[in-house]
This record gives sequence, C-alpha cells and structure tokens, in this order.
Amino acid sequence: MPRYKLTIEYDGTPFVGWQRQADALSVQEALEIAIEAFSGETVRTQTAGRTDAGVHARGQVAHFDLDREWDPFRVSEALNYHLKPHPIVIVHCEMAGEDFEARFSAKARHYRYLILNRRARPALDVDKVWHVAVPLDEKAMHEAAQTILGRHDFTTFRSAQCQANSPLRTLDRLDVKREGDLVTIEASARAFLHHQVRSMTGSLKLVGEGRWPVTGLRAALDAKDRSRCGAMAPSSGLYLMAIDY
Repeated sequence: MPRYKLTIEYDGTPFVGWQRQADALSVQEALEIAIEAFSGETVRTQTAGRTDAGVHARGQVAHFDLDREWDPFRVSEALNYHLKPHPIVIVHCEMAGEDFEARFSAKARHYRYLILNRRARPALDVDKVWHVAVPLDEKAMHEAAQTILGRHDFTTFRSAQCQANSPLRTLDRLDVKREGDLVTIEASARAFLHHQVRSMTGSLKLVGEGRWPVTGLRAALDAKDRSRCGAMAPSSGLYLMAIDY
C-alpha cells in the first residue's frame, strides 16, 4: 500500500487545532476531506505534531496510505486544489517507506515563537504574533533560556492535560533574539510536552520585563510545580517550523 509523506503549511487561526473534533473544523479534517475528494478513499492521516487551536505551521509533516499509487506531484497539486479556500498548503509530497511514521520516526521538532514588542498593536500581523507593549530585555531572556537546556523534568512547563507518560524531556535549543520590534524564540527538541513552548515563552516574558531575575526560569523549572510557571503565551505567536527525520 503506497504511503505518502506531506510537508504542510497552514494558518491555524480558523481551526480548532490539528486533531479532528466533533464540533468544529480541524486541519486534519480539512486535509482528509481533500484526500477523499481527489482519491475517492477515506483515510486517517497521522502527524508529527498535533498543534493546538490557533497555532501555525510552516513545516508540519503528516503521512497517509492509499490503495492506489499516484504520482506525488499530482497528489500535492490535487490536494492544494481541493483545500481551497482553507489557509492550508501542501508544500511538498513524496513517497515514503511503509516503516515511515510521521510522529514516531521524527528525530527533532523545531518551533518558533514571535513577539511583537512595541507600544502600537499590530495591524498586519493580527493572530500571527503575541503583542507585548512593555519593553523586553531579549538578552536577559536568552541568558535565562540557556539555564534550562538539557534533560530535565519539565513539569512546571507542562499542561495539566498533558497525556505524556513522563515529564522528562531534553531541550536542545532555546534561543532568544531581536530584530527591530520582533523578538523571536527558537526552540528545538526531539519531543515537547503539551503547551511546553508556550509555557516557557510566558515565563521568559517575565524575565524580559524584569519581573523575574535571570535565575528565575531555572528556579521555576527546578520547582517541578505548574503553579510556578508564568502565564502561558497565546497560541497566535507559535509556529511549527520543521521536523527532522
């Protein structure tokens, strides 16, 4: 049975997240409707990362199987036609081996968080950034971020609804930089806990505002206590950028 690997870009604003839900449209449902429209087959896609409502993607990866073999270029063209007018685009489609799993074969996941740090609200980037009007010290944020790299118990930055078996994760990268009014946070790990990136970002904001010292982020991590986490950053600024295999 042919297996297809998709690289997908989408604006998460109008969706309830990646995963199918009974009461509203998800990215997964829109994609599966498009697959059935061109192939006549009902399938269930599997993905590398089940993004939440409002979270965007530039490099989401999913796979699915079909009974009939199609040229990958034709698959991507057909899907992009049937996905209109949804803000979802197939950037690339390729054949994959039967042992490929979008989720379990992944070696690393890369996220980006965008903060618009200026007094004026965004006019062009509504629902694409987190608007923070208070000046942020991105150098202090970066310094704090380096203190939690490595393998740790990330309970403090884990959603209460997280279904992972263990709070242990290895954080490979957490960089903070500024270009003009835009503060960018880059996070990389093999896997993240539910809401981990948004939770770390919300706490880094407190460091940037001077409400927490640079050492405060590591102190919160070491507490292994969700109540020590800063207010979670909104979904609008988060992007799934790429998956490594």
